[in-house]
Amino acid sequence: MEFLETFTLILDSALRLSVPLLLACLAGLYSERSGIFDIGLEGKMLGAAFAAGAVAYITSSAWLGLLAAIAVSVGLALVHGYASIAQRGNQIVSGVAINFVAAGLTALLGQAWFSMGGKTPQLPNEARFRPIELPFAESLRDVPIIGQFYSELLSGHSLLVYAAIAAVPLTWWILYRTRFGLRLRAVGENPGAVDTAGISVIALRYQAVMITGVLCGIAGSYLSIAQSAGFSKDMTAGKGFIALAALIFAKWKPINALGACFLFGFLDAVAIRAQGTVLPVIGEVPVQFMQALPYILTVVLLAGFIGKAIPPKAGGVAYTKER
Repeated sequence: MEFLETFTLILDSALRLSVPLLLACLAGLYSERSGIFDIGLEGKMLGAAFAAGAVAYITSSAWLGLLAAIAVSVGLALVHGYASIAQRGNQIVSGVAINFVAAGLTALLGQAWFSMGGKTPQLPNEARFRPIELPFAESLRDVPIIGQFYSELLSGHSLLVYAAIAAVPLTWWILYRTRFGLRLRAVGENPGAVDTAGISVIALRYQAVMITGVLCGIAGSYLSIAQSAGFSKDMTAGKGFIALAALIFAKWKPINALGACFLFGFLDAVAIRAQGTVLPVIGEVPVQFMQALPYILTVVLLAGFIGKAIPPKAGGVAYTKER
């Protein structure tokens, strides 16, 4: 029973840690399926996290913090869209620029507004998305196996966790069962054919990057006003880049993205749980190694376990309308 309890706690932690990765991964999926590579996911998440933490502290409203996060993230996404779509600029350079701007501005504004080294003040409970107890979770807590999984793993998460999970089947339905999804996938593979059919390539790609901004906004707000009680400098800690790795690992498919992000969240949860563990011969495992383990395993998995991942054919290529 002790093993089951420990395993349940690890799964619970893995689920919480995988949420920002999943939202950012789905965000990148929309963008890259339309042919716009976006390595600026990290910057959009960071800007959104700061906006959510700052606005939630000032207004004492988690919902206003979420809206501010989405607004900032969509704004950064439109900047990337303007550079990549309208001006046909280099998409990689644009994404890198957004990452640097977000990292610098959040630290600068955080220090200027709150004088706490780039952090926002501690948020009160009413300014955060608090855990939601599902029906009968407390009464089923003592039931062996099923009750423990239900009360610990399924119940007790914030609204944004359930929204992230619901976004997976919703994304699948949008991409594979709607006209918009069909056009979005087509514009990432053959924008010339889409243009010939009388559909605006530019409009579709702008819509995709705006959806990317919304999802990154939710991911950033989860970090600062749901998982944590405020913003701290560089709190995304490379999650945007891990989300891109998960997107490649998932081969640009939403259901696979759920599994890939949960795997990376599980590795992170195991690393946190194993800190300070004493192993035979080796002794105590260094904390720094355990912190680096998820990133090391990310590289290992990408290098040897995903097979051939083929991105959208028109990805990263600016479209020029034929006269």
